[in-house]
Amino acid sequence: MDSKILIIVPAYNEEQAIVNTVRALEKFVEYDYIIVNDGSTDMTKNLLETHQFNHITLPVNLGIGGAVQTGYRYAVRHGYDYAIQLDADGQHNPEDLRHLVSEMEKRQVDMLIGSRFLEKSNYRGSFLRRTGILYFNYLLRLIARVNITDPTSGYRIVNRRVCEWFAVDYPVDYPEVEVIAKIARKGYKVEETKVEMNARQGGVSSITPVKSLYYMAKVTFFSLIRSYI
Repeated sequence: MDSKILIIVPAYNEEQAIVNTVRALEKFVEYDYIIVNDGSTDMTKNLLETHQFNHITLPVNLGIGGAVQTGYRYAVRHGYDYAIQLDADGQHNPEDLRHLVSEMEKRQVDMLIGSRFLEKSNYRGSFLRRTGILYFNYLLRLIARVNITDPTSGYRIVNRRVCEWFAVDYPVDYPEVEVIAKIARKGYKVEETKVEMNARQGGVSSITPVKSLYYMAKVTFFSLIRSYI
């Protein structure tokens, strides 16, 4: 392909899944990748070194925003045309990677989000998670005039000019909804395409019911404030 494509895989304490995730990635595509080990305290770092996976290890835990921004900075520094975020826990199906790239090139948008809800899929999330997703869908319609069915999906591809922006300006935590609001309000084109999601291949989600409420309140506040800056 003419485009240079980088897959960014933020990883924090993913010793149970990281090897299978990278092996699956290497099986389905030949795109470059960078694992950003976000100060893991388990065996993630050792596994990355043992298997000689391309990676960066951060000396401290920066959170998902800092880890992903590290990947965007790497993409800009090495001149990639597109960057794709992919979760380390195996939820994102690597078979969809070529579809994301193909749709991105065909549509010529700035960000393309892999959605579990754009069409019928096999994904079944908890009631609380689906309620939160619906809430953020309405929030984005209100503040950014964009209809995104899966606003919390981290499976997304962006072009070079968005990479350059994110390398400089990216939320510290819970970034998915906030960045959609911000770039949509700035006139960047954001669309979705259908993807399949798997169950986590290891570990447990850090989002508890209490954290979900905190997450919704914090994301709402910063999406409203920062999208107008």
